[in-house]
Amino acid sequence: MRRINLLLLLVFAGITGLFTGLSSCTQPVRDTGTSNADTLRGKITISGAFALYPLTVKWAEEFEKLHPRVTVNVSAGGAGKGMTDALSKMVDLGMFSKSVSPEEQAKGAWWIAVAKDAVLPTINAHNPVLTDLKKKGLTLQKFYDIFISGKIKTWGQAVGGSSRDEMYVFTRSDACGAAEMWAKYLKGKKQEDLLGLGVNGDPGVADAVRRTPEGIGFNNLGFVFEMKTRKIYAGLDVIPIDLNGNGIIDPDENFYGSMDQVMKAINEGKYPSPPARELFFVSGGKPSNKLVRTFLKWIMTDGQKFVNEAGYVSIQPDHINAELLKLN
Repeated sequence: MRRINLLLLLVFAGITGLFTGLSSCTQPVRDTGTSNADTLRGKITISGAFALYPLTVKWAEEFEKLHPRVTVNVSAGGAGKGMTDALSKMVDLGMFSKSVSPEEQAKGAWWIAVAKDAVLPTINAHNPVLTDLKKKGLTLQKFYDIFISGKIKTWGQAVGGSSRDEMYVFTRSDACGAAEMWAKYLKGKKQEDLLGLGVNGDPGVADAVRRTPEGIGFNNLGFVFEMKTRKIYAGLDVIPIDLNGNGIIDPDENFYGSMDQVMKAINEGKYPSPPARELFFVSGGKPSNKLVRTFLKWIMTDGQKFVNEAGYVSIQPDHINAELLKLN
């Protein structure tokens, strides 16, 4: 009898050890780069401006590395969609690339500035008067007569030459910050004042210009320059702005050779604002969700190290501190 009891005891101990072993094998394995104290989990949803999309995707990827149980879903659709989705609570945050209007504020819009970029006038790399454009640039008045008044209709008129090549103007069909900022640069006009064939999204405008040798449009910095090479995308080029109106691009106006040169010009205030501008996250009221607030605080602190890498300009430290106070 004692031998039977001993046998049962050994069998019971073996079964107990087996289940203990299985239990330990099924415990979740934590990412080695994450502290055991990390309790963040859940999903953040973001939509909106094409201008902020590449940087937001980078932030999402890096934040998910730090917090493996967090998912950040990002989709682009224009600044107008970002604001609409945020105010209706369809998303946690909207990407927004223009100033928040009094009407939007009255509807409960809350916003925080996270970076800066600029809108650039774009042309086809095989434009018929490319050499003259690079040498002379175009003044604010000439851009106005292309996009607003419609007085300039050929490339010869634009550069003061004999070319009769007709100009094909492209604008944005979606409500967006790029068009709003470009129009604002053109003597305080609005997106609806812009002439041209409406095309949806930054990629759409860039593609339309790339396919049309006589085309002209405008694009956010990140859709003009390739992030890895920091050079202009194949098929596109940038029209230098003749800032002082002397009919020639002076050395201190010639900063379009690379993404980093343009970023430096934006940071130093050499490139006009608008069309340089701040970029924002917006929400329907001050965010109360702990995960969203943690994400925003990380963006305004450690996340700022990815801004320049992604082709954007960091906002000044004192401005960052002021924006952080909005979360307190």
